[in-house]
Amino acid sequence: MKAVFEKIYDEYHQDLYQFIFYMVKDKETCEDLVQEVYIKVINSYDSFKGDSSKKTWLFSIARHVTIDYFRRKKRKRKRISEFFDWGEKGHLLQDQKPLPEEIAIQNEAVQNVYRYLDKCTDDQKSVLILRYIHSFSIQETADILNFTPSKVKTTQHRGLKVLRNYLNEEQQRGGDVL
Repeated sequence: MKAVFEKIYDEYHQDLYQFIFYMVKDKETCEDLVQEVYIKVINSYDSFKGDSSKKTWLFSIARHVTIDYFRRKKRKRKRISEFFDWGEKGHLLQDQKPLPEEIAIQNEAVQNVYRYLDKCTDDQKSVLILRYIHSFSIQETADILNFTPSKVKTTQHRGLKVLRNYLNEEQQRGGDVL
């Protein structure tokens, strides 16, 4: 089991960490949830049937762990952004050290898209992160989220529409950031 776990960790840790971080936007919470995912992986690996890829299975566990986290906080899943209190500044993090995600997000347009993900529903945000940040196929995304491919396409379309509307509003305001 140790060798299997190490292989899963080596292959998927960075993507897993990024996925959860994009969902919770808090380094410490992310690290706790990643650890919880790995505990679930270790405890349930014997029941993994191989119906999907290990990566799909891992991300499905990660999504459920993240949703469970929000449920424990007694917040509605309709909009993740209701959970956060960003204040007037609208910063993503108040951390002194840049994270890999912060380094990767360098231009203003990408930063705005990243911020506007919080305006999407939980499902829209999950689909957009999996499809555009982690480059999962529609079928892989459907498997991870337990959706039909049609629901992934619809949710993706609606999420992109939300982002497009906010970006258009910003452009009309003259490019002001949140």
